[in-house]
Amino acid sequence: MLKSLKKFTGGLSVALLAVTAQAAPLKQEDLSVAEVLRDRALESSDAYSIVESLTVEVGPRRAGTKGDERAVAWAQEKMKALGFDRVYTEQIDVKRWARGHAHAEVTAPFPQPLVVTSLGYGASTPEGGLTAEIVEFADVEALLKAPARKVKGKIAFINKRMERARTGEGYGPAVQGRSQGMRAAAEKGAAAMLLRSVGTDSDRFPHTGMMSIDGVENPVPALALSAPDANLLEAMLKRGKPVEVKLNVHNEALADGPSFNVIGEVVGREKPEEVVLIGAHLDSWDEGTGALDDGAGVAIVTETARLIAELPQRPRRTLRVVLFGAEEIGLVGAKQYVDAHQNDLDKIIMVSESDFGAGKVWRFDTRIPESKFAIADQMMQLLAPLGIERGNNKSSGGPDSSVFVAQGVPAMGLYQDGSDYFDYHHTPNDTLDKVDPENLKQNVAAWVVMSFLAAEMEGDFGRVPTEH
Repeated sequence: MLKSLKKFTGGLSVALLAVTAQAAPLKQEDLSVAEVLRDRALESSDAYSIVESLTVEVGPRRAGTKGDERAVAWAQEKMKALGFDRVYTEQIDVKRWARGHAHAEVTAPFPQPLVVTSLGYGASTPEGGLTAEIVEFADVEALLKAPARKVKGKIAFINKRMERARTGEGYGPAVQGRSQGMRAAAEKGAAAMLLRSVGTDSDRFPHTGMMSIDGVENPVPALALSAPDANLLEAMLKRGKPVEVKLNVHNEALADGPSFNVIGEVVGREKPEEVVLIGAHLDSWDEGTGALDDGAGVAIVTETARLIAELPQRPRRTLRVVLFGAEEIGLVGAKQYVDAHQNDLDKIIMVSESDFGAGKVWRFDTRIPESKFAIADQMMQLLAPLGIERGNNKSSGGPDSSVFVAQGVPAMGLYQDGSDYFDYHHTPNDTLDKVDPENLKQNVAAWVVMSFLAAEMEGDFGRVPTEH
């Protein structure tokens, strides 16, 4: 426990003293506190203990399931135990769905099984399954352009590979097949849709994920293939013979039901009505234990708040941690939060989210007015020793945070190395052993610098343009 602010003022580095000797927006004593918080984070393994607790004691927590209910209860108990001043929930409404079985096999010309998983909220086959010839498309755009006669009664196979990148930038082009593929296949009369998993691994684990389902009158079964199985179908097709696949799938659409955003606050001492909002999403897909997506993010932001709550006095304004519900099925928790708090959004001075695994943070992006860049420059003095470089001013802050940015709320983003994130994303392989405790410490060190200084600074960031 930190006993007094006096302990902080003597630890400021030479580089920081050089910066603060000039007219700068952040005070020397605040930078000093942030520096010590950063170093304390690098020594603490508490964030790893949090994600371990979530994955072991709760596990999978898809929105609207019993696992989701357990996660909401777990989060409230954890925040109270970590010393938050206020912990509460806000109900959201979610579509619910029950995953059943999903089996696939090549029946001709080279019979053998395939490893598949249903995409989120996918339909069932007729009882006993269906068998049809597959027709391959390089990407969803090719499927959209194809004449219906080429697709009708067949299984549309979208064979788009995702490119690996530290930024994860290959995800956007590849995920279009998952989000729009079933809709396109159904509209052209396909019997079903198969998708090369949206991922960068070569493991025999298929990647699930959400599809666009609203307004699809006749949804068809939609399955993701593991990468090796997509390769297998590709090789079979190259032999020039029709390839037939049998699918047997059962899922069930359920009545809509409740979930919750879980919110914890460290209440500001001078401007409690002004808020720095940091978040992660509490829900996960049901294949793994959600350690990377987004258990690590949950741990990072809650541990950040815990460290700040241990200070002998509260920061100037409120630090609010929001663990959003139902992110995986369409940013539902964030969208409903913004709708419910339209009159309070001008009180949120900055938003950010941790939702990209547990790799080391390597870049600091912002979305703030240029007149406020000096604040980010001062933050960089403390982030640079962590191996972090200054990025651009186009940050969305994260998936859920993007909903706030669209309303003019300023954002900051601490971007992790995602080189291997999509090896595990939405698979049974998203488990605790993929989380490196040392990387998690570095994440918290960066987050506590950014969050504390944003909560403590005297001014604010104003608003940002809402167009993208």
